[in-house]
Amino acid sequence: MNIYLEVYGCTANKSDASIIKGIAKDRGHRIVDDVKDADTIVLLTCTVIGSTEQRMLSRIKKLNKLGKPLIVSGCMAAVQPDLIREVSPDSSLVPPDKISTVVDLIEGRKTLHKFTTKTSLPRCYDGVIAPIAISEGCNFSCSYCITTIARGKLVSYPIKEIVKAVEDAVGKGIVEIQLTAQDVASYGMDSGERLGELIDRVSDVKGSFRIRIGMMNPSLLLPQIDEIIEAYTNDKVYKFLHLPVQSGDNEVLRRMNRKYSAEDFVNIVNAFRTRFPDLTLSTDIIVGFTGESEQAFLKTIELLKEVKPDIVNITRFSPRPYTKAKMFSDKIPTKIAKERSRKLTLLCKEISRDRNKLYLNKCCNVVITERGKGSTVVGRTDTYKPVVIYSDISLGTFGKAKIEKIADNYLIGKLI
Repeated sequence: MNIYLEVYGCTANKSDASIIKGIAKDRGHRIVDDVKDADTIVLLTCTVIGSTEQRMLSRIKKLNKLGKPLIVSGCMAAVQPDLIREVSPDSSLVPPDKISTVVDLIEGRKTLHKFTTKTSLPRCYDGVIAPIAISEGCNFSCSYCITTIARGKLVSYPIKEIVKAVEDAVGKGIVEIQLTAQDVASYGMDSGERLGELIDRVSDVKGSFRIRIGMMNPSLLLPQIDEIIEAYTNDKVYKFLHLPVQSGDNEVLRRMNRKYSAEDFVNIVNAFRTRFPDLTLSTDIIVGFTGESEQAFLKTIELLKEVKPDIVNITRFSPRPYTKAKMFSDKIPTKIAKERSRKLTLLCKEISRDRNKLYLNKCCNVVITERGKGSTVVGRTDTYKPVVIYSDISLGTFGKAKIEKIADNYLIGKLI
């Protein structure tokens, strides 16, 4: 049977997609690139903000019109099934924790296969990057977050199973392992295993590959910071830290129920940069959160100027159903939120370019992980900076590149 798979949203969805592909291929099915060639369509959705929700509904409606069996999974299938039913009454809905049953549904099986953990399932990857989820769900209750409701409480997967999944991926030619979760720093809170040990064990897997550690909540990273920093010293681990701050104002953070302060965030960044001066820092900002005063917004600007992150993911606050923040009454007018977002975007673009200037004329280790536009490839430095290279070199190649130019969001280099 021909299966068309379309994936949106976070790395966790990409990890789930690799499982669907792995099970499908093991059972003799074919993954096709064109929906016209499909017997069945599978859509993995995201609903993190309102605009994404609308985009998903529009896409579901369009795919439904094709008249082919449609299976919808991802967060929307778990938390907003009623919305999906309105535009696609006959589609099958599969929540993320039941992703192993997608191929069963395609085959019309009445008894669906069940597995203890996702790490025990077969996988198939496109290219040389493998996103591997180390847990499902989250024990936090951030006041704005619908994902926690969709993905449920934290379930950490055993280290030995994760290591086996990594060994399998590396054996298939993967050169970048992306350890992902709703919050990577939460790993082991339910099982007693430790994130530092997990990173160490994955780093010990034989082969030439790199490891990207996913997003970590500052409140849970802080108590284990020493062992995480120590784990980062391994040459296989990208010196890349995704640490979402969301706001530079402590009162806004309290209303978000983030359980850390702006000062905590700064202390973590300083600790990592003391050990890894060239660290690439990625953070997230929610602008226009309910009750965000002008002074609170200015504190966010001051924080960004102080910390100088390489990457900032800026999102205008979007009240999500079933969340506490949706009930807050002191909403920020859209016009003000848009203007604040514009100011942050301009500032962050300037900071990012200044950070990239530090790489000019430097020679960096790179691993080629993606095809770029035209006749280019994209490599990643040891600090996970993307380097655009004009070359037809094979994916998975390790080498060195001299950085000759920079852009706002990437470097431009030449292999040496």
